[in-house]
Amino acid sequence: MFLEGIYICLRGKFTLKILKMKSKQLVTVLCLFVLTMGFAQDQEVSNIQEFTPSKLLRKGQWDIKFFNSIYTQTEQTDEGSESRTIDRQTFFTNTTEIFTGVSKNSRVNVGAVFQFRSNTLGGQGALDVFSFEDNGNDRRSGLTTIAPAIRVQPFRSLSTFSFTTSFIIPVFEDKPDSVEDDVFSFLDQRSFAWETKFFYDHTFGGNKWQIFTEVDFKYNFGEKSSDADGSQENLSERFANNSLFLPLSAFLSYFPTSKSTVFVNAQQAFLIDLGNDFAQNGTQLGFGGKYQLTKILNIEASFGKFVRGDNFQGLGQTFSLGLRALF
Repeated sequence: MFLEGIYICLRGKFTLKILKMKSKQLVTVLCLFVLTMGFAQDQEVSNIQEFTPSKLLRKGQWDIKFFNSIYTQTEQTDEGSESRTIDRQTFFTNTTEIFTGVSKNSRVNVGAVFQFRSNTLGGQGALDVFSFEDNGNDRRSGLTTIAPAIRVQPFRSLSTFSFTTSFIIPVFEDKPDSVEDDVFSFLDQRSFAWETKFFYDHTFGGNKWQIFTEVDFKYNFGEKSSDADGSQENLSERFANNSLFLPLSAFLSYFPTSKSTVFVNAQQAFLIDLGNDFAQNGTQLGFGGKYQLTKILNIEASFGKFVRGDNFQGLGQTFSLGLRALF
């Protein structure tokens, strides 16, 4: 496109000799426009490069993300860090995020996050989560949380640093185990929570490489699981009440083209006891990729594996697929 612009301009200059002065000015303006557009297209940056979680939306712009993940495990640690075999447990999560820009300087976004889950416990097949059944025991399913949220870029001079804060509201009904067995019914954490995520990214190597980091602080409110009424409430869904969940994540991305990227990532997560007499931690490694299908739609796929943990930390795998629309 850039070379085509030069060619058009050269033809225009030749034609100037037989045009009037007003026409000469018009052709000059057109030449400059074509050259500018050609250069801009050559330097075009895709949405997956520009709109990382650190970058906020412009006023009136919308960001809608559907992220689906399946976590399945047949191993977890004991009370220490030794691995032991367990009956398969599988957890499907759909996270829908909707945000829009509300400030002229692109430094404030507002939105909401919705989560739908489907879980199968007690040795069922990994794909049984797609039955979306809820028997109150070894199959649980439903909309679990709604979280109003706000994103802020606090420093004008640092556009790749931002944070998102949200208040998580559980909307599902408490259901104690309906069957007397060894399966602990679980749908989601039964607690209100306040979560703040800090994001930062840096692009280098001629826009071919990018490092992205994320630090989360999630405080879970609620009573201790030991204080819950076993006849009315599911104790296992309160294991993380009165605690701070602190995951630290890093992603290294490479862009083969402006519309595609591959990445590797690592995460160290801590559940810190603040009154519930329970703490754990785990380490996860993964990889994935993103591709811009259209100017609006991106697709993402990734895989993660917990490689270590402490105190009943699952040692399973996560398979994820997401779609994101920016307009």
